[in-house]
Amino acid sequence: MGVAAFFCGLLLCVMGFGRWHETGSPWWLAGTLTLLALVLVGAITGGGKKTG
Repeated sequence: MGVAAFFCGLLLCVMGFGRWHETGSPWWLAGTLTLLALVLVGAITGGGKKTG
């Protein structure tokens, strides 16, 4: 996962939390938490580069 993708994912999460705060819809909250989890898992597992 590239640095730009990580920051784009975080930006989308912040925007999703803002939309959830505006609408109060549980779907926005669930989608935003799912996206945040995917971004964090991608950042943790995609950090290592294989050599050889």
